[in-house]
Formats: sequence, C-alpha cells, structure tokens
Amino acid sequence: MTNVVEKFRPLFYPRGIVVTGVSQHPGKFGAVAFHNLIACGYQGELFPINREGVASFGRPTYKSVLEVPAGRADLAFICTPNTANEQLLRDCARIGVRAAFVASAGYGEAADGREAEDRLVALGRELGILIAGPNGQGLISTRVSMCAQIVAPYPPPGPISVVSQSGNLASSFMNYGCLTGVGMSKAISCGNSAMLELADYLEYFAEDPETAVSLGYLEGVGNGRRFLDVARAHTASKPFVVVRGGVTSAGKRAASSHTGALASDDGIFSGACRQAGITRAETIEEAYEAAAAFATQPLPRGPRTLIFTVAGGWGVLTSDACVQAGLELIALPDDLRAKIDTMVPARWSRSNPIDLAGGETRDTIPELLELMAAHPDVDAIVYLGIGIQASQGQMFRRGPFWPEHGLERIGSFHESQDRRYAHAAAEASQRHGKPILIASDLVYTDRAYGNSGPLGVAETGRITSPSGHRAIRTLAHMVRYARHRQRGA
Repeated sequence: MTNVVEKFRPLFYPRGIVVTGVSQHPGKFGAVAFHNLIACGYQGELFPINREGVASFGRPTYKSVLEVPAGRADLAFICTPNTANEQLLRDCARIGVRAAFVASAGYGEAADGREAEDRLVALGRELGILIAGPNGQGLISTRVSMCAQIVAPYPPPGPISVVSQSGNLASSFMNYGCLTGVGMSKAISCGNSAMLELADYLEYFAEDPETAVSLGYLEGVGNGRRFLDVARAHTASKPFVVVRGGVTSAGKRAASSHTGALASDDGIFSGACRQAGITRAETIEEAYEAAAAFATQPLPRGPRTLIFTVAGGWGVLTSDACVQAGLELIALPDDLRAKIDTMVPARWSRSNPIDLAGGETRDTIPELLELMAAHPDVDAIVYLGIGIQASQGQMFRRGPFWPEHGLERIGSFHESQDRRYAHAAAEASQRHGKPILIASDLVYTDRAYGNSGPLGVAETGRITSPSGHRAIRTLAHMVRYARHRQRGA
C-alpha cells in the first residue's frame, strides 16, 4: 500500500464514523447525514453524538465524543457550528479518529471566517487528523456502502471517482450514475479545500485500484504547477475528465463568491489541459458521458470511424459531427462492402454510414457488428438507432389488437432482437478491443416502460448516448486521450 493510499484510508474506508450534531429534527444536517449512512447500509460502526443523548431514528446516541470507545472510529463527520468544532476535533483525536469531513459553514467562505479556518487546519495538523472541507457536502465510498452526505444522491458502485469544488455538481455526476447505472467508487466535495485540495484527491485516485477514471469539477486552482504535475501523472495511467466553471466574467464573479476561487486565463488553462492529457468537457453531461465511456469501453487505436445506422437522417447528421470533431469517416473498405452485399438487398447505402435500409434479417446486425469490429481498417464504431423495433413492439402492446393478429409474436421478437443487438455490440467491442458507442434518443423517450435496446446496453454495463452528436463528442475525447497515451506523455 502506497503512502497516499494509506493516508486516505481513514477518509474513504473508516472502520467507524462519529457523526456530530445529530438532532431529533430530521431537517438538520447531522440527522440527515446519520440517516443517509444508515439508509445506504454503511458497513462500519456509527457513533451519533447528541448533547442531550436523545435517540435519533430509534437509535441511541452519545452525549459526548469522549463516550465513544477508543479505537473504533476513524472518521468524524462534523455538522456542528464552527464554534464547537475545535474542541470536537480534540476529543476525536483522543478516541483515535484520523480523518474528519467538516460540513460546517462559517469558515473561509464567510467574510469573518478566514481566521477560524486557519485555526482548523493548524489544529488538524497538530492532532494528526486529515481534514476535508470545511463547508462541504460530504463524501461517499461505495465499497463500504458509505453515504456520508447531507444530500440524497447515492450512485451504484462503479469505476468512476469524483472530486468537485461544488457539492451540487458532485451530486449531478452521481445522479448521472444513478440514471445510467455506470456508478462511482468514491465522490467527495472539496468545500473550501482548507487542508486538502482537488489535486490531493486526484493524486489519491491515481493510486486507488478501485478508480478507473477520475471526474472533476473545478472553479480555480490554488497551485497550478502542482495541479498539472499531479494531473499529468494521473493521465499517464488513467483518464481524468474535468469541467471548469468561471470561464466568463460573470462566471468568474460567481466562482469568487462561491468558493473564493481566483479563475485564471481560460486559454492558458485549456493549453495546460492538452499538454497534461486532461480531457476537458464543457458541460456536466459531456463530462459524465466521457468518463462513463472511458470506464466501460476499450480505447480506440486511432480516429478511423464507421457509422452504422438503421435510418438515414441520423447517419447524415452524425457523419457531419464526425468530420467536424476531427475524426476520420473512412471510406467503406471494399471487402466489407462485398461481404455486406451478400447479406442484404442491394438498396443498402454501400458507403459509410452503413445504412441497411431495412434489408436486414434475423442475424444480420450481430454478424455485421462482428465484421466491422474485426476489420483492421476500423478503429471505432458508432451504432445509431437501437431500440426502434422494441418501440414498435411497445406500440403493439398498447394497441387494441394485442395479443391477437400475430402481434404478441412479432412484438416479443422485436424486443428480444434489440436486447440481443446491445449485447452483440458489447461482445464484439470486447472481443476486438475497439469502442462501439451506441446512440438512441429512445434512452430518454421510452424510459417510462423501458425499451429493451437501451436497457440491453445498460445490462452490458455501458451507456446509450441520447444522440449521434453526443456519441461522436465522446469518441473524440477518447481518441485524443488515446493519442496522449500513445505518445507516452
């Protein structure tokens, strides 16, 4: 175990947690955090602190931290007023606590809180306690079912780890994890970053064996050189996707009032990201989709892209997006064209995008996905329109003729085929080590009943992009990062 992994173990893998400020009022932060830890099934011991010793959620509490048996808790989740926290930290140190997440506000973000924040950090160093926050939303660690947060999102376990200078944007990333099923290993909001800043967590994620991709939101960087050194070391082995706020004059003013961040020149930041191999996204959904693809798909070997569509318009728009993104929309290889000629009627597109024009039979799409992925001239595939057959199957189900007139047979066939296509795409991708990104607006529009196409993609552990444009944008990020790795930078 490296030093940095050992340093962060009490924060993300605590044997027990002291929760301060646990009130009987379910609207208070301490009560919410205690509730969330219980509700999400935290695997360690919990030690709720209430000065009156009254029960909370039917469980007994401790009147003082010093009543907690020594050596049983590694982490303190602190929700009490800042005036009480210094003594609480001293008491926590006496029972062996080694890390604290300070959710309390009134520190550096407040006009008169800087001195209190400096004392908090100095005390943490004196006591040997790692301090996250203050003024943060919380943290999660799915390996130990730990949801130590004052808000609700708790994503499924997964390979992405999140660090954010905004609590609500950490929630946004986690909500996408809940939506798609590609979840998180860890997530933390930095708060005021008094002792630990974003680069510290990034350094840890680079070493953490349960993190495959790091995903971050930042508004400002205190020590730019260290941030880039840490990021460069991280991207040498794992992708790091980041969204930055505060890039306009209005955004800079908002960032200054939010986290006190001093936003530097955005052009310089973009250049630094390119040099360090950081994947920079403009929006939360773009960042999450890139992170999810990095976490679940092989890296492309290059930009040579095939588009496979079940309808012409999507293929046209996605072709434009492919070229505009700097990817190579390759000419359809002759041998692949000749093979497809033997599979479907002559009305198919005979070019890239490959549009079968409805000529496919039962096994055509799985066989074609395999052929495309196996071809040496192809680096990546974007598959458009999965779920159309299942959508019609659902229309049959809702109509007045179900299950007569043969509709039950054909509807069930449509649904099973789309699920089969999703699994075939994942299998071909894994077999040949090439990304196959799937896009369909049905991932949103048919969510009420669950379309078997996007559901099938989720069953493979991957995500469906809502449009061809968004799939191409993700693929372009993957190609740029693959080039960075190939250069050995």
